Amino acid sequence: MLFAGGLFAGTLGGLLGIGGGVVLMPLLRFVIGLTPARAAGTCILAVFFTTLGGSYRHFRLGNVNIRFIAPVIFSGAGATTVFSLVFLSLSSRERWLDLGIGLVLSLISLRMILEGLPGLIAPRNDEHAGKEMKGTLWQKMLIGGSAGIFPGLLGIGTGVILVPAFTFILSMPIKTAVASSLTSFCANALVSSSFKLSQGFIDLEVALPICVGTLLGSNLGAILNRRFPSRAVKFVFGVVFCYISLRFILPFFQVQT
Repeated sequence: MLFAGGLFAGTLGGLLGIGGGVVLMPLLRFVIGLTPARAAGTCILAVFFTTLGGSYRHFRLGNVNIRFIAPVIFSGAGATTVFSLVFLSLSSRERWLDLGIGLVLSLISLRMILEGLPGLIAPRNDEHAGKEMKGTLWQKMLIGGSAGIFPGLLGIGTGVILVPAFTFILSMPIKTAVASSLTSFCANALVSSSFKLSQGFIDLEVALPICVGTLLGSNLGAILNRRFPSRAVKFVFGVVFCYISLRFILPFFQVQT
């Protein structure tokens, strides 16, 4: 079951440019029954393998310009480091951690729904991939720093910032944005998972079969990204993940009342 979940999460991540945490987090919390902190730690380790496999495949396909996104990678890694330290104090506040995860999942779901609606958001054409990219150094560092918060603090979520930012601020074609998002997220996930492993929040017995699945699935998703229309997939899964996000959010308010 863990391998199948990892395979599915990796395939979806490679196809849509997300880390796969939107699949893995509810699996770890509601099926496996891990605490929010251990779910976040185990999830970000699996997300690292998703992004590693997907970014490597996209790099081989020529969709990644490392020099262009280097400021995003380094500023994101720095922000992830800072918020990985903050995570240690947040780990004991399980309700707040679940609430934060749910809110990020809802943002991811909303983005997928909007991008899946025909004609609402028109993706850029990939015909001139890599030739139209723009953006200043400060824009890239701001994007990277903002994207580094969620992986360090919640173990999830960079793709919800990076893909739209790459597309609309840096003028990247959509498939180049997906590939660059995975590559940048890979660095964030490596930093975050290293901290959470040292902090004791990763369940390696659970993580191992998931990581094998995500590594294989992310390569498959990256290949499908080149030949598969992802708009319909985004809409369907956006609706499903919107429901899942409510499972994280609603218990917080029920306990409060």
